[in-house]
Amino acid sequence: MAEAADFQGMTPSPARRWLRRSGALLAAAPLLTGLLQLPLGTSAYAAEKTAVADATGSNTVAVSLDSLSPSAPTTGDTVTVSGTVTNNGKQAVTDAHVGVRVGPSLNSLSAIDSAAKRTGFTSGLDPSEIGGSYVAEFSELAAGISQPFSISVPVDELDLSADGVYQLGVSLTGRTAAQPWDQILGIQRTFLPWQPDAADTRTKTTYLWPLISTVHLTAETGSDAQQTPVFENDDLAAEISPGGRLDQLVSLGSDLDVTWVLDPDLLASVDAMTRSYQIQDGDTTTAGKNQAIAKQWLAKLETTVKDKEVVALPFADPDLASLAHNGTSVTGSLSHLKDATDVAASTVDTVLHVTPNTDFAWPADGALDPSIVKVATSAGADTVIARSDSLRETGGLSYTPSAARPIGGGTTAVVADARLSTDFQGDMTKADNSTLAVQEFLAQSLTINLQEPQKQRSIVIAPQRMPSASQAQTMAEALTALQDGNWSQSQGLSAAAQAKPDPGATTKVPAESAYPSVLRKQELPQSAFEWIRDTQTSLDNFKVILTDQSRVVTPFGRAMDRGMSTSWRGRAAPAAAFRTSVSSYLKDLTGLVKLIEKSDAQLSGRSATIPVTVQNNLVQGVDHLVLRLTSQQPTRLKIGDGPYDEQPIAVAGEHSQSVKFTTSTKANGPVKVVAQLYTEDGQAYGAPVTFEVKVTEITSTVMLVIGGGFLLLVLAGYRMYTQRKRAAARQAEDDAREGESASEDGESTVDAEDSAAEDSQDRPVGESDMETGAGDPEHPSDLPPDTAPESTGPSGTGERVDR
Repeated sequence: MAEAADFQGMTPSPARRWLRRSGALLAAAPLLTGLLQLPLGTSAYAAEKTAVADATGSNTVAVSLDSLSPSAPTTGDTVTVSGTVTNNGKQAVTDAHVGVRVGPSLNSLSAIDSAAKRTGFTSGLDPSEIGGSYVAEFSELAAGISQPFSISVPVDELDLSADGVYQLGVSLTGRTAAQPWDQILGIQRTFLPWQPDAADTRTKTTYLWPLISTVHLTAETGSDAQQTPVFENDDLAAEISPGGRLDQLVSLGSDLDVTWVLDPDLLASVDAMTRSYQIQDGDTTTAGKNQAIAKQWLAKLETTVKDKEVVALPFADPDLASLAHNGTSVTGSLSHLKDATDVAASTVDTVLHVTPNTDFAWPADGALDPSIVKVATSAGADTVIARSDSLRETGGLSYTPSAARPIGGGTTAVVADARLSTDFQGDMTKADNSTLAVQEFLAQSLTINLQEPQKQRSIVIAPQRMPSASQAQTMAEALTALQDGNWSQSQGLSAAAQAKPDPGATTKVPAESAYPSVLRKQELPQSAFEWIRDTQTSLDNFKVILTDQSRVVTPFGRAMDRGMSTSWRGRAAPAAAFRTSVSSYLKDLTGLVKLIEKSDAQLSGRSATIPVTVQNNLVQGVDHLVLRLTSQQPTRLKIGDGPYDEQPIAVAGEHSQSVKFTTSTKANGPVKVVAQLYTEDGQAYGAPVTFEVKVTEITSTVMLVIGGGFLLLVLAGYRMYTQRKRAAARQAEDDAREGESASEDGESTVDAEDSAAEDSQDRPVGESDMETGAGDPEHPSDLPPDTAPESTGPSGTGERVDR
């Protein structure tokens, strides 16, 4: 009772005080009886031990409060509490009943916090049962057994007086074989907000309704004209399918007055699913089949957010704190944040046909320090969503101030209430947890309004980024009760940011050293931002050679945005795997434009040409490339007019092109030659190709000898040709003369022989032999000559005479 008196506003009636004292005495009577029966030798330690055992007995039975309706009752309502009792002890519980206990009122947030943390029954702090007919009885509750209960109590029986928040306890009273008297064996407590009439001044409440998911799209796209996107898995389809997490968020939010906070990457990913898409399956891909589901979800979302306030985060929801703490020293990191912000509005407008607000930045868990504020506003946002456990009140205010705070440099911090924002982060799949979360949320909200009932204030609630389906259901239940209540009025985020700041509210941003260590451990490392820098460099070198840069600039640009997403917090291994996959894919693409390997070559002579082939396996053409061929020993082998030569390259898609370089030699020996592609700005592209050229120089003397030998061969052939021609002509003349001799009348063979004899007598022997026997063999075995006899007459024109 003394502790209860510390709660402001508690005004129990005299009758209730008498009942509580009587209940306390009745509860203590069995204990006194037990003490009187102790042996004389029992020490005070044993009595203390027994008292402790009695105190822990209120945890024997677990009481689950699965529903409380209505959550915020008004005059004339009947409150129904339902749940389950489970005997966790080793003995059966007999003569048991479940009763309801209401009071006292709690008029501060800290009092609500303390009451929520208490477990077990505490006499004096927990009020007496309402009793009467408002109980649920159990003749026996066996060990390990659960049984449901439901109790309905008219509000008039709850003794609710002044507006405020009241404790509501549901307890089980029963007996065990070891302790055969009535005792509290289990209790569960929650809160009952009581505001039966409309408040004169309602708190303006803004609730953020986030539609954010993890990264699903890869950087890879198909080689077709549509560039078919490739998803890491099919998890997004499960989220947007009927009953899925994102589907329920849209359905539940459609009936609420909330501010929608969207990640444009989610919209872009679902939009990609409305057409042909692929899903990674190991080293291969399979066709996605959820186009209809994606179209249905987008259509429902578009209808839902029409005429609602929509806030678009930068594309892929970048981790502002990680960037501030680990990325600003890496070149180009902030420019990617600016790109992600610029593309956000166009993405939302294209997919949902609404114009979003892009003036807000939302660091993880609303935790701020000066470096985070600087990064958050560097991309154009002028309002930062913070949380009150980061921007803590230090001015000693007795109430919760409005959310808007000027923090310098023209920047406004919208400070969300930490209690209200974290009420639904637990396991809401259990009905008991969900009911308690709803009641605590409503109790905190009403208490804030009652802190300064005549002062108009604007409160912002920023829940977890990716609530589960059960968490979303609990949030929706609580918001429905709040928006139907008498102390709250819905308001958009923009209006909350523009509300008049409270002059007594804290505006000092905490130092970087105050940033929570648990959040710092979840941040992206510096290597993640170095990866973005290196990937951008590779992309810049690649895109300049392409005839259609958009096919790679857009998917890889968005992939780098996804690489610094807040969704990677606490997921270091998947984040690293994503970065590796993007780098590997970009390397594979750049490797499709390459030089064909060359084998060693041999050059003979003073000059020659060397061909080098460039292969383009991309579906689009490449241009703005330069192929350079360099001699490592220009004193032995020159390329063109010097140590190297260059030629521009343009290759159509899925084609190859060979380029010839003119070379000149000066000395014999092997020479290393290097072929390398370059972009027009002088950046090396791809791997070089190195091969060896063996130079064999031929001297002028050798050339003269070879030339002379060739000329002799030509002349000998010509001589043989002319000799054969003369022999054929002579044979033709002889045949003609023989024909004329045979045709003469009266000439006899004898006369011819006599004449021949006379001629023979007039010539020398050797001469006669040569003239008459030149064509005949001297012996039967001799072969006739294969060339005509030489003529002793003058030589003809063009004929070489051998002497």
